[in-house]
Amino acid sequence: MNPTLNTPSEHQEHPMNNRTIHVTHQDMERLRALIVSSGDPTIGDDRDRPYLTTLAAELDRAVVVGPDEVPPDVVTMNSRIRLRDGRRTWTMTLVFPEKADPEEDRISVLAPLGAAILGCRVGQPVTFRVPGGAERSCDILSVLYQPEAAGDLHL
Repeated sequence: MNPTLNTPSEHQEHPMNNRTIHVTHQDMERLRALIVSSGDPTIGDDRDRPYLTTLAAELDRAVVVGPDEVPPDVVTMNSRIRLRDGRRTWTMTLVFPEKADPEEDRISVLAPLGAAILGCRVGQPVTFRVPGGAERSCDILSVLYQPEAAGDLHL
């Protein structure tokens, strides 16, 4: 699965925008740095640039917590999670864009699904739009690995 974020013109009021997400201080700093560095045309992938606004809006609404305060069932950066989409179940890791690799089940936080699951909890339904505007949804079944819960604070 390799979804990509909607362009801002496709991004309308959406249920994803009404949810509360939790982001660690470290993830917030790294994601904000990603957004700032995107202004440099020599850094990053041009395909990601239109989607940084959506990520910035998500971060503006986030509740920022310390690594010891984030519940173990919250999806943070570098978390490995199990999802269900109808009858299909799959596992993926939420990563920064430079580490994304669909063949290794590593999805970018800039992908629609990646941005949608950041900060969500197990059991929470997640809705997102794929290119072309179709709405999709899935459920977070479990967090198999969360760096903060594992004590891996420097990934």
